[in-house]
Amino acid sequence: MLSLAFPGYGLWWVAPLAVAALALATVNVRGRTGLGLGLIFGLAFFIPTLSWSGSYLGVVPWAALSICQALYFGLMGWGSAVLQRRGVRPLVVALAWVTQEALRDRTPYGGFPWVRIAFSQAASPFGHAAAVGGAPAVTFLVALAGGFLAYAAHAAYRIRRRNTPAPERPDGVWRSVAAAMVCALAGFAVPLPTEGPNARVMAVQGNVPRPGLDFNAERRRVLDNHVAVTTSGAEREREAGAPTPDLVVWPENASDIDPTRNPDAAAAIEEALTAVDAPILLGGLLEDPAPQLSNVSLLYLPGIGLVGRYTKQHPVPFAEYIPNRSFWRIFSTQVDLLSTDMWAGPGPVVFRVPAASGGDVIAGPSICFEVAYDELVRANVDLGANLLVVQTNNATFGFTNESVQQLAISRIRAIEHGRSVVHASTVGVSALILPDGTLVQPTSLFTPAALAADLPLRTERTLADRVGAWPEYCAVFGMLALLAGSALSGRRRKDLTT
Repeated sequence: MLSLAFPGYGLWWVAPLAVAALALATVNVRGRTGLGLGLIFGLAFFIPTLSWSGSYLGVVPWAALSICQALYFGLMGWGSAVLQRRGVRPLVVALAWVTQEALRDRTPYGGFPWVRIAFSQAASPFGHAAAVGGAPAVTFLVALAGGFLAYAAHAAYRIRRRNTPAPERPDGVWRSVAAAMVCALAGFAVPLPTEGPNARVMAVQGNVPRPGLDFNAERRRVLDNHVAVTTSGAEREREAGAPTPDLVVWPENASDIDPTRNPDAAAAIEEALTAVDAPILLGGLLEDPAPQLSNVSLLYLPGIGLVGRYTKQHPVPFAEYIPNRSFWRIFSTQVDLLSTDMWAGPGPVVFRVPAASGGDVIAGPSICFEVAYDELVRANVDLGANLLVVQTNNATFGFTNESVQQLAISRIRAIEHGRSVVHASTVGVSALILPDGTLVQPTSLFTPAALAADLPLRTERTLADRVGAWPEYCAVFGMLALLAGSALSGRRRKDLTT
């Protein structure tokens, strides 16, 4: 059920119902039973939702990732069972979900913060809460609504049985349903302003020769595609009388030929710069520091060349580098198929270019999966970014829901930070996103496209920017405090019995 809430299906309202189902399942059961129920729930969710991870890599990585993530749901089920021995507790349900996501987002190897409940709510009123407390606040509200629905269902069941001691009052059922509706509608009370000086931005989706793991087998063709689409997009804009872009964004892997070492690649980029007569922020691979590779964003200016560089801070484990290679080789020698590890960048960087309307475009880049990490995107805003840029390559996931799942994360980031977002993919889905999460000109998969629009540049910081990760920390502390209190209470009861 929870899988249906995510992009590809987009039934966001199903998420509270799924949360309620797990909350009900873990009432009045032992902790180990809750552990098992949470694990089963997690497998039923992650196996279909992360099916894109097995598109070309096969069943083993897909199963390993799904099982690893489901273990966190098992811990959540255990915690819910321990704290719900006397009935549904909506606050416990909400805190358990936020705590589970906080752990999953950080462990192991830096975590995997994909398909958090918040990322299913970009088009819902729940999603507005991101401007107040980030993605954790959205998850908290959805889970709290689910907890209230579970409370109402459990109370109605107890009333219907009539032979349970101290049956619930009928009006309590409706109050719980009303509380769930308040959680859902509370987001409408959060303003999502979009005003600000405009900048003309173009996002280029050049496409690749073929989907799959060998998407860059013809690396020069991928680069040439982006040059050609940029050139044709610039011509179209001039014919329409549109202003010259202030910034052109190419996606991750647009130039997997190192332009700092290969004159042909540098000449191709120069051709695009001349055609569009605007700065180009492109994604590429550098053979640096040798013998490792760097996944980078490079800023080129017309008539000047390369002036700025950002290196991906969070390479993806088992995809861009192999952690503890000697240990994992015990289980599979296939780890050595990835012979060269990606280098992790030293920290966040913002790129500053002048805007025709006055002022500067200050672009904060995130490369691919980095957009899912709260602290990485927030760091760009802390450095003064008034435009967020997400450069990604979805070619390795084919015609799956991975691309739209990632686009939904960018929409939540736009709301969370009150910033326009340029979401550029090699193959789609690409889009320009307004500060309220509205999509502008979303593309189709595996089609060349050049998107151009005026995007507002906002500098005001949202409440979520100001409070940072503290709402999440408080939720985790609250959950741990409740578990500690339950353990102490159980020990006292045991001592009294003895």
